[in-house]
Amino acid sequence: MVDRYESPLSSRYASAYMLELFSARTRIRTWRRLWTELARAESELGLPITPAQVQALEAHQDDIDFEAAAAREKEVRHDVMAHVHTYGLAAPEAAGIIHLGATSCYVTDNADLILYRDALRYLRGELLKAMKNLAAFADKYKALPTLGYTHYQPAQLVTVGKRAALWLQDLAGDLEELDFTLSSIPFLGCRGATGTEASLLELFDGDQEKCETLNRLLRERFGFDRMYDVCGQTYPRKLDSRILSCLSAVAQSCYRMANDLRLLQHDRQVEEPFEKNQIGSSAMPYKRNPMRCERICSLSRYLMADTMNAAMTASTQWLERTLDDSANRRISLPEGFLCADAILRLVQNVTDGLNVNEKIIERTVMEYLPFIATENLMMEAVKHGADRQQAHETIRRCSMEATARMKAGEPCNLPALLAADPEFGLTEEQIRAGLQPEKYTGRCAEQVTLYLKKLQPLLADVAASEVEINV
Repeated sequence: MVDRYESPLSSRYASAYMLELFSARTRIRTWRRLWTELARAESELGLPITPAQVQALEAHQDDIDFEAAAAREKEVRHDVMAHVHTYGLAAPEAAGIIHLGATSCYVTDNADLILYRDALRYLRGELLKAMKNLAAFADKYKALPTLGYTHYQPAQLVTVGKRAALWLQDLAGDLEELDFTLSSIPFLGCRGATGTEASLLELFDGDQEKCETLNRLLRERFGFDRMYDVCGQTYPRKLDSRILSCLSAVAQSCYRMANDLRLLQHDRQVEEPFEKNQIGSSAMPYKRNPMRCERICSLSRYLMADTMNAAMTASTQWLERTLDDSANRRISLPEGFLCADAILRLVQNVTDGLNVNEKIIERTVMEYLPFIATENLMMEAVKHGADRQQAHETIRRCSMEATARMKAGEPCNLPALLAADPEFGLTEEQIRAGLQPEKYTGRCAEQVTLYLKKLQPLLADVAASEVEINV
């Protein structure tokens, strides 16, 4: 709606899947599934709940009257009880047994765990698609020499594909962390107001085995492998911190890659996709700004900062629970997921359409290659009878002179300067014959090949990435 604030994460950046997953409808429907399965398990364990009542709850899981719930919540100031009320209106024959033996966190926390698990599974697929794009790019350019940089100063040669493999390796590490996070999400279950299960124990007349069975049934029916061994009213908020830290790790890697691409685009070596009718600047029509990579960096900063919300919340949970987590988590967790989703969509879009300007890369390489090759040239000069120490001094002196010339806007003339020194013992033709970029990239191509072979089983069945960003 144009006349009311809407988060840019929903209006501009995130996917339809993630927006639906964190919608109010999905959340409340998940609450109703939890109430239905609680009633079903209690019925199976002998409590006075009929199959017809369970069926009524199941039949009305999607029949959600949000207006009635909002009106009720305004009256009672309790969102869960408002939805208990409206669920009872939808399924009146079951109204009296909804939420039996449960506390609010039975639905709110278990629903969050379900949504976060499903969101991480989705992001895992998106991360793999980005990795597959980068793997293809790395393989294509694994042997293309390019100038390496340390301290953003010219250094020894690498290859375009090797650099992409560094970005890919970061994302592979994030995938490992995401998989660990996914595997470490337990189910909360129905644990009562302070985590003691006292209400269940009362319902089951002190039968502790039935309490255990109820929670096992709930855990299995929602697809979880394990439960928290102990808890307060809520699941431990340390999990939220772990989740957002995992998403932050993805953002860190994506930021690093996108920032590298921004630097490379400045030199016109590698460029992000730029569409036929795209406008780079409102004032400078010639501009070709790396707006996608800039957006990746911008959103990544937001997500990295968002992790502090979970860290502070986890550290301030008083005793069995405090409600100062609720308002924060309603914002920070969904927005963390939406932001990670938006970042990975952009990364897929960028990595699927990178443009490599090989001639510019070659020109940059050849400009600095005479300096990079000087150690090899010194060895060659010694083979032709030169004194090693004298050859070193000649290279040092000529390099300083050539550098000064380049700073004055002139082309590099280091080969000519070296050849002009009779004690160096090599002609300019001999020197230039040694200036073959592929001789100075070390094992880059082999490193990329070996690394991609290692990743191949992981990426083999990943579908092709076809992401069209919204704006």
